Amino acid sequence: MKIESVRGTEFTYPSRRSVDSAGHSHPGPEVQARMAMITITTDNGHEGHTFAPPQVIRPYVLESYARKVLLGEDPFQREKIWMSLEHWQRGSAGQFTDRALAAIEQALWDLAGRALKTPVYKLLGGYRDKVPAYGSTMCGDELAGGLSTPEEYAAFAERLVARGYKAIKLHTWMPPVRFAPDPGMDIKACAAVREAVGPDIELMLDGYHNYSRTDAVRIGRALEKLNFAWFEEMMNEQSMDSYAWLAGQLDIPIVGPESLSGKHHSRADWVKAGACDVLRAGVPGVGGITPTLKVAHLAESFGMNCEIHGNGAANLAVCAAIKNCRWYERGLLHPFLDYDEVPAYLNSLSDPMDREGYVHLSQQPGLGDDIDFEYIAAHAVATY
Repeated sequence: MKIESVRGTEFTYPSRRSVDSAGHSHPGPEVQARMAMITITTDNGHEGHTFAPPQVIRPYVLESYARKVLLGEDPFQREKIWMSLEHWQRGSAGQFTDRALAAIEQALWDLAGRALKTPVYKLLGGYRDKVPAYGSTMCGDELAGGLSTPEEYAAFAERLVARGYKAIKLHTWMPPVRFAPDPGMDIKACAAVREAVGPDIELMLDGYHNYSRTDAVRIGRALEKLNFAWFEEMMNEQSMDSYAWLAGQLDIPIVGPESLSGKHHSRADWVKAGACDVLRAGVPGVGGITPTLKVAHLAESFGMNCEIHGNGAANLAVCAAIKNCRWYERGLLHPFLDYDEVPAYLNSLSDPMDREGYVHLSQQPGLGDDIDFEYIAAHAVATY
């Protein structure tokens, strides 16, 4: 079996998510958003698919990198293919990103699962069939009735608990919100949520990503009094020493790094430096399922958990495949949006959650995305 083609299909779908000038998601009016589906096909007809934003998978990414490496290769030799793709990043001048690498590799895993008639999470290890989820909010905003005040965060947290979540992670206010960043407002929101949900719901904070050491330690000490489960990405992650300093100041677990480049290599440096108590990795951010598993197993070797960053079928598969991840991140959530509404290009949710707060893994072959191929074909705007 050899890889015969690698192609992309860009299509439109209705969405009510908008992005502010800093890249944070918020609710907005319905628009026709765009998504790209990558399809890898073998000479005997097996296919694998995955999704990525069109800005991640441009035609030149497939032509200049993916096809050069993949065509003619055995699709089951994922480690070899991943290493070859990763090598091409060195001379790409930043054009071949970790997110593009991850998307291509996810399609290979999906192909393997479909060809072997097995869910990918079982190919990865198959530790469990359901994973407890935490509700991960959108960043704070200035929308009345949304997430514009500590009281609105508290009211939304009560709704999330009623939905079944046993844990909630807050993303608080960040620029361009006019009053952000504001450590005092972050603390007020966290206190309001704790009071609203009581002592038995686990809470986490993902704060402004560029606080100073003094602001970060002030917030961290407040979170300790509120019995928060963890604190993440409150400073620039390029300063590993700042995180090592903070971890030494606080008892609350520090989670990281989330957005730092360097795949599993940089995360090994963080373990050695004592810069975090819980490692962080997500499939798109570190270049694929393969390096995410390497991070998780690295963490396991040091008796640490590895919390997987972000939602989606690939991240869920990793969560279900390993023991040392406690939660699946379900989000981003907002009072004005219904996360349980199925996207137009899928037939069903990739991460359905029951009333007890567990996300159940699909038993269908592949990654778990139940793709509506007819919808994508009818709404395609480009193929490459």
